[in-house]
Amino acid sequence: MMAMTEALFRDDSYLREADAQVVWVNERGGILLDRTIFYATSGGQPGDTGRILRASGEAVEIAGTITGETKEEIIHLPALGQPALEAGEAVTLRIDWERRHRLMRMHTACHLLTVICPYPITGAAVSEEDSRVDFDLPDAGFTKEEVTARLQELIAADHPVSTRWIGDDELAANPSLVKSKNVRPPTGSGRIRLVLIGENGSIDSQPCGGTHVRSLGEIGAIHVGKIEKKGRENRRFRLRFGPLPA
Repeated sequence: MMAMTEALFRDDSYLREADAQVVWVNERGGILLDRTIFYATSGGQPGDTGRILRASGEAVEIAGTITGETKEEIIHLPALGQPALEAGEAVTLRIDWERRHRLMRMHTACHLLTVICPYPITGAAVSEEDSRVDFDLPDAGFTKEEVTARLQELIAADHPVSTRWIGDDELAANPSLVKSKNVRPPTGSGRIRLVLIGENGSIDSQPCGGTHVRSLGEIGAIHVGKIEKKGRENRRFRLRFGPLPA
């Protein structure tokens, strides 16, 4: 069965709670809702955790969120031993906000890293503590101290972060918007979501379906913990929260 979930987080990543209805529960217990605030694992960002509350107040703890047959089908994965929901139930959704906000801060910082290091991206992964961005870059030519200083300059400037939707034609006319070397955003739906940093994207603009903070100041202290050589032409930059250790 293929279905679509209204992804509320795409327009407002700060929603912590919302009402929804259960559409179906698959044979493995995965829950599909008509709408959700839970981000599904994609683009290097892990899916949300949290809970789904029944009308009775009984909670179903959600251990992860993934996509189904399409990106529009969002499946909520209950932790072991949770009560089973039924199709048609009206429920209330609550995400683990502290975890989500850390991921939003990290993901936005990864975008900043691509501004400082303007090279094709060969891989990325966002986590709560240690994230990475890999670049097609034969010789780093950067130090972790230099990149950390530039990150903190941008964060201190507290530029706004926003989103806008474009069509396939606009993306085709502006190929430089895509920073990934091997992965292109899905086309064909007529809508591609851009994440803009700075007024009208003056700092950065790139397709991304993830969640981000509203302004750079929210990221706080962050630093490059390591720059690693991964193959002849790949460099991995690792981001960690907190100031650069002395």
